[in-house]
Amino acid sequence: MKTIKTVSEMQDCRKTLAEPVGFVPTMGYLHGGHISLVRKAREENVSVVVSIFVNPKQFGPNEDFEKYPRDLQGDLEILEEEGVDAVFAPEAAEIYPQDFNSRVEVLGITQKLEGNCRPGHFRGVTTVVNKLFNIVRPQRAYFGQKDAQQVIVIQKMVKDLNMNLEVITCPTIREEDGLAMSSRNIYMNPEERQSAIVLYRSLMLAQDMYQRGERDAEAIRKEMVRLIKTEELARIDYVSVADPATLDELDMITGKALVSLAVKFGKTRLIDNVVLG
Repeated sequence: MKTIKTVSEMQDCRKTLAEPVGFVPTMGYLHGGHISLVRKAREENVSVVVSIFVNPKQFGPNEDFEKYPRDLQGDLEILEEEGVDAVFAPEAAEIYPQDFNSRVEVLGITQKLEGNCRPGHFRGVTTVVNKLFNIVRPQRAYFGQKDAQQVIVIQKMVKDLNMNLEVITCPTIREEDGLAMSSRNIYMNPEERQSAIVLYRSLMLAQDMYQRGERDAEAIRKEMVRLIKTEELARIDYVSVADPATLDELDMITGKALVSLAVKFGKTRLIDNVVLG
């Protein structure tokens, strides 16, 4: 496995990789969710590239960029075991040199949900993902369903800009009690971690209501909010039942619906979702 630090080295390495190339972009501190993406890429491609880059442009001024968990050596050991061909782990100055002055932005769907709570976040995501796609030039790129809005935004960017690759969404990987795996889970103390299970319980409540015939989106939202508020440590950013293509909030569910939420436990902000229908 090659560990690569510069754009030029990655571009040279790419010329030697057998195709098709599968690509898994990450911010590191790898967990079971990341590994599931790597394994899917390994199944479907001859070569696999993983990037590890904590992207400063997708963090707001009061967010956790400096504290975001990092363990490059541990990540490299995991990826070597998984048979990855190359890991691209650049410094920020390599991706954003001093004269860097460009950005890629998808409008509309980025103003809702996460975009509304975290202004500029998706502009940072689409800019760095576009750069990584151009550097690695994969045939397929793999993302987790946990970051549902991010996947929708990246799929829209790829379609709008006629990028010659396939974006593949893989299922959310969960802990035994249902909490979605996330690098940020380590921020929580034991009490907050126990409270956070309410996210999964509320999504399962929505799924159960839907399976029992409920199609009133507002009724589902209200019941989810009621359940989450039974946990004193939970502070809701949003609970959404939206069209999975436009992210517009639904009144009635007539096709598929993306049920998503963002909730804080202490200083830890967690997101999760399920798709109904």
